[in-house]
Amino acid sequence: MSMGVRALGAGDVIEIDPDHYHAEIALKQRLLTEDAAYYFQALPRTESAQWEVLELLLPQLAARYPQWFTLKVEQGRWHWHNRLLNEYTEFRPGTLADLPLLPLHWLGRQLQEDLLVLDGNMETGFPLVAGLLCFPNSWCLQEKLGQSFLAIHGPVPSFERQLGRSSLLLLQRLKAGRPVWRLNWAFRSTPRLDITPRAADEVQRSYTNLSEDTIGEQCWLRVERQTLTRLPEMGAILFTVHTYQTSVAEIVVDPVAARKMERVLTTTPPEMRAYKGISPFIESLLGYLQRRCA
Repeated sequence: MSMGVRALGAGDVIEIDPDHYHAEIALKQRLLTEDAAYYFQALPRTESAQWEVLELLLPQLAARYPQWFTLKVEQGRWHWHNRLLNEYTEFRPGTLADLPLLPLHWLGRQLQEDLLVLDGNMETGFPLVAGLLCFPNSWCLQEKLGQSFLAIHGPVPSFERQLGRSSLLLLQRLKAGRPVWRLNWAFRSTPRLDITPRAADEVQRSYTNLSEDTIGEQCWLRVERQTLTRLPEMGAILFTVHTYQTSVAEIVVDPVAARKMERVLTTTPPEMRAYKGISPFIESLLGYLQRRCA
């Protein structure tokens, strides 16, 4: 058990994956159109933190990806052009009437990342106070909004005992201008990105046809690139999650990768396999990997 956190340094809080951008943004926008209240939630009095997220990320995007994003500031008004979506927006930061949606909701519709905001107060346990969460791995905002950081991670085996104190210290000591990042992994038997509790029946059905012969094409390694950033004014913490996934068959073309994958899964404790959703097909997956390694 390890947080595996590293300094982001000059790296980007937001990553644009152009090969999947349009498909993933279209999916996000469809989900939010169908049921915005399920995928975007915010507690009262979080608007200032939401604006701060927007004011932090838009300049970074324009500087990092000038071919796709342009930001101009004139007389206090911001002029934002997203060329990937062919959208132009003019607004004054802090003026809700200038945007069609709350700031985090408006911004999140343009990014592949899910955006979550934690209260930055150690005494309250860093609760989740706002979020746009379209691509979760078996959870939803309805379950977690308002909960402390430790309560959110309660289902993770041994999290509080092994990582609770260090993770809280990490959040407490996180400095503005010094974001950090980590990776989190899982294997899923469906390529579906929005694995909310509503998808439980579909996930259950996906186990039916899995075997050593089919699992390579029907199982995906799902990796979350996560970042944590302290907002300088409000002191809140921005937590971003960009989900990438690749079929196991594509990965094990490299025999070294196949051996590493087999070794990690073999040594993963049963309770962690269950938490990560691997238990229903672990034997088929290990059998497939062992054949590839041989």
